[in-house]
Formats: sequence, structure tokens, C-alpha cells
Amino acid sequence: MEKVKVSVIGVGHLGRIHARLWTKHENAEIVGVRDIIPERAIASATENNCKVFDDLESAIEAADAVTIAVPTSIHFEIAKACIERGKHCLIEKPITETYDDAMKLIDLAKRHNVQIQVGHVERFNPAIRAIKKYNIKPLFIEAHRLGQFKPRARDVSVIHDLMIHDIDIILWLVKSKIISVHANGVNVLTDTTDIANARLTFENGAVANITASRISANPMRKMRIFQRDTYFSLDFQKHSVDVYKIYPDDEKPDLGTPATMLGSLETGLKNKNIFFEKPQVEEINAILEEQKAFADSILTNSPIQVGAFEASEALRVAEIIMYQIYN
Repeated sequence: MEKVKVSVIGVGHLGRIHARLWTKHENAEIVGVRDIIPERAIASATENNCKVFDDLESAIEAADAVTIAVPTSIHFEIAKACIERGKHCLIEKPITETYDDAMKLIDLAKRHNVQIQVGHVERFNPAIRAIKKYNIKPLFIEAHRLGQFKPRARDVSVIHDLMIHDIDIILWLVKSKIISVHANGVNVLTDTTDIANARLTFENGAVANITASRISANPMRKMRIFQRDTYFSLDFQKHSVDVYKIYPDDEKPDLGTPATMLGSLETGLKNKNIFFEKPQVEEINAILEEQKAFADSILTNSPIQVGAFEASEALRVAEIIMYQIYN
């Protein structure tokens, strides 16, 4: 079987996970790692039985594709160097530090016929995969993403660190143009925003309310989606989904879907019943699935699942939110 040769550039917390998981694929192999801290690179290379590259150029030249897990501030320069040498890139989110840089990378990738996938890993979360079978047409979305403070993420705001996951999912679900953004946020522990809330209104009438914090005692990664006759409750942390659906009195859920009737509603001419469904959630490693999708796209020359344009749109919205907070 043909395999994609991968170098991992940056083996801090997330990069080291990427390096370890690249050893588990049939369609890819890790050839080596590069990090500016030699001890970190040696530890990862020893763990994964691969090479330590002494410089960036060697890491790029040895591979067909690279995982870029360096600080956000240097995403652009590292990705640019890789793309100019014809290497496909899996870039951790956010794609770049600024929207303008993201658009430059997109243009560069087109000119060099290179694929870019961005690490919006929640798209591969088992909870998200479990609701794909439903016809999702959100009217209102509420998202809470709360985490404990981690010094390694202090180079970006909580909007770019945590909230951008939910921004990406919401844009993917709603599929409509944003017409207004209202946001508030405060700095608590760092020089950038640590707690933020944003309200997005879309052209099709949908509304999303997003809260993110990186100084919470108890982590939380939840999203609630409300639409006509259906309510979805997703827990990204526990990989759990609850679905509440309303059916006309003379209809029942598909026999293949585990469902429990919770009660009935008197709506005048025709009564309705409320059913609770618990979709089966497949336990998978989201980063592993993300990597597999990236390698498959390279080998088959098929569309990337979370491409650079989608990631740049999430970044553009994040920048609007930041502007609203500081102006």
C-alpha cells in the first residue's frame, strides 16, 4: 500500500500526540520530528522510532506532508516554507495568526497544487459524527467551552484558542452569512482575552450564543442546537448526544432508532408527541481520524474535510469578535 511520509514540526503537547498517532496508520508513516528544543525532539523520536531533524529544511525535504504544531505566531512562515516546496500541510488551529495570512496561504497552496487541512479536530468528535444522519437546520445554538488555564496557550486569546472550535462547527452547521456580531470579553490572567461571549446572527435567521473561558475550575465542552421540532444536546467531552424530537400523534420514530416517548403536546387541531432518542456514538480518537482523512485526501486527491477556506472563515469571525471586544 502506498503511504504518505509525514514529518511533525513542533512536538510540544499537541505535536507529540500527533507524532505518536502517526505511527498507527496503514496509509501513512512518520519519518521524523523537528523541534527547536532538542530534548523534546529526541524524546518524541525515541518514542516513535523515527528520526530527529536538525533543521527545518531537512524535515520538509524528507516528507510528502507535514503536521505543523508550532506556536500560532509562526504558523504562516512554517507553512509557507512547506508549501513552496510542494508539501501538503496539516496545520493546527487557528490556521494562521491573521485572516490576511490565511488567504495568502490559500493562494500559495493553489499555485503549488498543495492540500491544506486545519486541525479543527471537533469536526471529527464522535458526538458530531453521531448527528450527521439528522437533517440539521439550526434556529438557535448555544455553546459553552470552558477550560482550566494552561500556560502553553497564552500566546493567543481564548477566542483563537477555544472559541474558534465552536465558531467553526456553527459555521459548518448553519451555512449562512453572518449579518451581525455582538461580543464581550475580559483579560484576567493574561494580556489577551481569557473569558468571552459572542452572539452571532445569520442571514437565514439563525442565532448562535457562544461562551468560552480558559480560567474555569471545571472543564466543559457542550453545545445545544434548537431547530423546528428537534433539540440536540452534545457533550464533546463525554462523547454523548441527546436528541428530543416532536412527532405528529400519528407518527413514530424509525424503528431502528432507540426512542422513548416523554409526553404529548396539545397543539389544537393535531396533537404531537415528544420522543427522546439516544444515538449510538462510535468511540474513536478524533485526532487519529483527522490524520486518516488528511492522508486519504492526499492519496486519492479528494477534497479535504476541514480545508483552509473553512478555517480562514472561522478565523475571520474570531477577528470580528476580537474587534467587537476591544472597540
